[in-house]
Amino acid sequence: MGDDLDRIIEAMQNTINEDTRAAWGEEAYERWVNPPNMGPMPDADGTAELKGTCGDSMAISLKFDGDRVCAASFETDGCGPSVVCGSLAAEMAVGKTAEELFDITGEMVLARAGQIPEDHHHCAFLAVSTLHEALNRYMRLALEKQ
Repeated sequence: MGDDLDRIIEAMQNTINEDTRAAWGEEAYERWVNPPNMGPMPDADGTAELKGTCGDSMAISLKFDGDRVCAASFETDGCGPSVVCGSLAAEMAVGKTAEELFDITGEMVLARAGQIPEDHHHCAFLAVSTLHEALNRYMRLALEKQ
C-alpha cells in the first residue's frame, strides 16, 4: 500500500509542477522551487514584515555597504507567487541606493516575474511595500545614530 501511495503522490506532484511551469513560465517556476535570497538575515541593517490583504506575511531584510544594498533576503509564509515576488524584490534591491530602492514598483516585479496569474498580482505589491518599509526602518535607524 505504501509504494502505491508514494507513486500516487509523486504523480500528483509532477502534475502540479508541470501545470505551474506552464501557467507561470520557467523563471517563476524555478524561483518557486528554489528561491534565491530566501531566509533570515540576522545582521540586517533594515528589516520589515508586513501582512498582505490575502493574509500572507512577507519579511524583507537589507544589508548596506556604504550607500548601496550589498545583500537582501526575504521570508514569506505565503503562496508560490509570494515566494517568487519576494525573491525578485530582494534580488532587485541588491546594488541599489536608497533612492533607487524607492523606484522599484510592483509593476516592475510583475514584469520580471513573467506570467504570475492576475489574481496573485497583489503579491508583487506586498513584496515592494515590504521592501520600502525595510528601507524606511533602515533610514530611521541611521538618522537616530546621527
